[in-house]
Amino acid sequence: MLEHGGRLRLAAQHYAIPLHEWLDLSTGINPNGWPVPALPAACWQRLPEDNDDLLPAAQAYYQNSSILPVAGSQAAIQTLPLLRPACRVGLMHPAYAEHAAGWQTAGHHLQHIDSNNIESQLDRLDVLIIINPNNPTGKLHTPQQLLDWHAKLSRRGGWLIVDEAFIDSMPDYSLSPLPNRAGLIILRSIGKFFGLAGIRCGFVIAEPQILQNLREQLGPWTINHPGRYVAAKALTDRDWQQKSIIDLKRQTQRLREVLTENGWSQLGASDCFQWLKTEHAERLHILLAQQGILTRLFKDPASLRFGLPKDDAAWLRLAQALAHPAIQRLCDNKIASEC
Repeated sequence: MLEHGGRLRLAAQHYAIPLHEWLDLSTGINPNGWPVPALPAACWQRLPEDNDDLLPAAQAYYQNSSILPVAGSQAAIQTLPLLRPACRVGLMHPAYAEHAAGWQTAGHHLQHIDSNNIESQLDRLDVLIIINPNNPTGKLHTPQQLLDWHAKLSRRGGWLIVDEAFIDSMPDYSLSPLPNRAGLIILRSIGKFFGLAGIRCGFVIAEPQILQNLREQLGPWTINHPGRYVAAKALTDRDWQQKSIIDLKRQTQRLREVLTENGWSQLGASDCFQWLKTEHAERLHILLAQQGILTRLFKDPASLRFGLPKDDAAWLRLAQALAHPAIQRLCDNKIASEC
């Protein structure tokens, strides 16, 4: 099993800091997610039904009728590799590691590709996977660039898979509303923007045959009844969505300023996190963890991902932690090495 953000209990045990005293910035999930109401009793007593409010809500939100609800986009990430014979799959690095793991486990040949030179590498690929914006680097590709790559792949029966888990706050970059194209597969998630990772709900947008093949592999009841109820309500709450887009952009800029003011400036970002690339990533991760602040550590390349603090108390705590003398000395060493 691969490591992910949110492994808070392990950190609490390792650093001997009680669970309730931690500030968890490791996940890249909206910390002020959609407010879940009390659920009707029927959500717990009845099996989920496909003809409830979820599919119409998703079709309206993503502006596409060819859509399949799944148990988080992770379910599709693990299952899509089973729908093709062994082939050549391209993926940027670093990127969300479950994509690579899923295709390798299914026997495909994975190639790490240069994100600045994808065009010249397309002829060697049958499947190209793009996370847009990328997790963790925040690199963003334009819709036209993605469609150009898709056109070249589809002429050879290839696929372009676009994971849009972090794109909700930048809808102009999404391919979800476009008419379906053969071999274009789009993954969407409720977990990040809506802050509802716990309900394990996501969506696949693709041509009907791919969705049918996925449905047969996944079987019935992929999303539980409470999850379907909550997701449908969240997807139709336009007022909350518009407010959250504005709030996330403001908070992301605030996080960038907190980091740069404390000497850490080699950043990439989406509207849910900042990514800091530094050779001192592991030491910085440990020094923050010793103060009860959990970040997401990456080894290759050495880097950290910072999620957004939830409230003013959390923002103050992060700023004070970054100003700790041990971290400032580490930052001074970083600056000296760069000079």
